Amino acid sequence: MGVMTSLHSAAVERTPTGVLPVIKPLLGWRVLVPRGGKWGDGIAASLRALGASPVIAPLINFAPTENPEQLAAEFEALQSGTYDWLVVTSATTVDVLAGQSVRVPPTTRIAAVGETTAHALHLAGYSVDFVPSDHSARGLVREWPETASQGPVLVPQSEIAEPTLVSGLRELGVDARFVSAYRTVGVAASAEIAANIADGSIGALIVSSGSVARQIAEQFAPLPDSTVVVCIGPRTAFDARAVGLTVHRIAEERSTQALVRALAEYAIDNDGGTLASRITLEKKA
Repeated sequence: MGVMTSLHSAAVERTPTGVLPVIKPLLGWRVLVPRGGKWGDGIAASLRALGASPVIAPLINFAPTENPEQLAAEFEALQSGTYDWLVVTSATTVDVLAGQSVRVPPTTRIAAVGETTAHALHLAGYSVDFVPSDHSARGLVREWPETASQGPVLVPQSEIAEPTLVSGLRELGVDARFVSAYRTVGVAASAEIAANIADGSIGALIVSSGSVARQIAEQFAPLPDSTVVVCIGPRTAFDARAVGLTVHRIAEERSTQALVRALAEYAIDNDGGTLASRITLEKKA
C-alpha cells in the first residue's frame, strides 16, 4: 500500500508536465483466460490494461440439457405464477431463460448470485429483487430474506451444480426445486496452449469455476511450480485444491474485476523489487 500511495503522489506532482507514471504490475505476464464470449473479452481487456498478454482458450462450453421436456414444463409453471421466487446463479442460466423467451410474472421475485449474474439479468430485461452481499450459493442461503414468502422456489442450474444452494434453502424450510437448465462440457485446448502452459510461458491461470479447475487438472497437470493459479471465490478454490491444483490467490468477490485485482496484487506482492521496471510514462489525455 505504501508503494502504491507514493506512486500516486508522484503522479499528482507530475501532472503539470503532462506526463504520468502508469503502473503495469502484469507487464510481461501471459495469462490463460479459460472462457470466451463477453466474459472472456471483458477479463482480457482488464488484463491488458495492467500490462498482461491474455490468452483466451475456452476450456468449457455449455450444451442443452438432456431433459428439455422437464425444463420446458418448469418454465411453463414459472410463467403461470407457480413459483414465488426464481434463483439464478449464472449468466449462462440467463441465456437459457432469454433463449426460450421465458417471461417471469410480476408476482415472482428474482434472486441473483453475484453482480455479474444480476447484470446479465438486467441486460436481458429481467428485474432483480435480491443479490446477497456474499456472491456465492452459501451467501445467498445465509442472507435469504426472512420476509420471503414460503412458496416454491425454482433453481435452474447446470446439471453438475453442487447441491449447496438447493439443500441450504430446504434446510431453511424453503420449497426449493432444482431443474437442469444446461450441461457443462469440457473443451480440449490446442497443442500449442498445452505446450505453453507446460513450459511456463503462460505463467498464470484464471480459474472461474470448479468445471474449469477440473479441465485444467485433466489437460495440463502437473503444472510448473512457477505457474500462478487465481480462483474466483472460496468454493472454486476448494474445488481447485480438490483436483490437486495449488491456489495462489482467491478473489473473494465473484467478479472479473476481483479476479484481475487478485492476480495483480499477487504480482505486486511477489515483485522482488522490480515494480519500478513496470512503470511506463504515458501522456496525459
